[in-house]
Amino acid sequence: MSAATLPVLYRDDCLVVIDKPAGLLVHRSPVDARETRFAVQMLRDQLGRHVYPVHRLDKGTSGALAFALEPVTARTMCEAFACATVGKSYLALVRGWPEERGEIDHALRPVDDDRLPASRREQQPARTSYERLATFEIPHRVDRYPTTRYALLRLRPHTGRRHQIRRHLAHLSHPIIGDSTYGKGAHNRLFAHLYGVRRLLLACVQLEFPHPVTQQLLRVEAPLAGDFAAVLRVLGYDALS
Repeated sequence: MSAATLPVLYRDDCLVVIDKPAGLLVHRSPVDARETRFAVQMLRDQLGRHVYPVHRLDKGTSGALAFALEPVTARTMCEAFACATVGKSYLALVRGWPEERGEIDHALRPVDDDRLPASRREQQPARTSYERLATFEIPHRVDRYPTTRYALLRLRPHTGRRHQIRRHLAHLSHPIIGDSTYGKGAHNRLFAHLYGVRRLLLACVQLEFPHPVTQQLLRVEAPLAGDFAAVLRVLGYDALS
C-alpha cells in the first residue's frame, strides 16, 4: 500500500468508509494552514471521483471515517450524524482509573467561539457514556506517587459536539494521553519517552447506522492503529477484538 492510499473499510455505490490515520486532517482548516494533505483530497484522487465528508474526526484521532459518493446520500448521512442516529464507538487511553462505567452529561461551549455569532456561543447539551475495559499501573512517578495509573475506555458519544470526548474526559479529570490541548503534558511526555508514541490515543473503532438507501443496519469496524495497539500490548493488554 502506497503512502497516498487510504485503507477502505467499506464501499458500495453511495458510501465509502476509510480507516483514517492519526495526523491526517479530514479537510483544509485555517487552524492548521500549513498542512498539505487532507483525507478528502487523497480519497478523491484514490477513487477518481468526488467524495463528500459526512462527519469528521480530529486530526489526531484515527479510525472509521465515512464519506458519501453523491450529494443525496451526503445530505441523508449528514442529517443522520446531526440527529445522533449513527452509533459511534471509540477507544481511549486515559490518565487514572475512572469508575467501571458512567455517563458524562456536561454541556459544552462551541470550540470556534470567537468566530461564531453571539446567538451560537451558548453552551450546548453534550452526553458521553463510557465503560472501563482495562486498568494499568506503571512504576514511574509523574505526580506525588511512585507509580502512575492509566485506563483503557470504550466511549459512545450521544451528541456530536466538537472535541466532545476529549473535553468530557478532561472535565472528568481523566484526560486522554497524547492530547496536547486538553491533556496533561507530563503524562504525554512520559508516553513519548517510554513508548515512542506522540499521538492522541483516541480511535473511532466502529460506526453503526441504517444504510441510507436500503435502511439495513450497517456496522463498520476499524482495527486499532498499530502504534496505539503496540502501546496497549506493552502495557499488558492484547484483547483488541
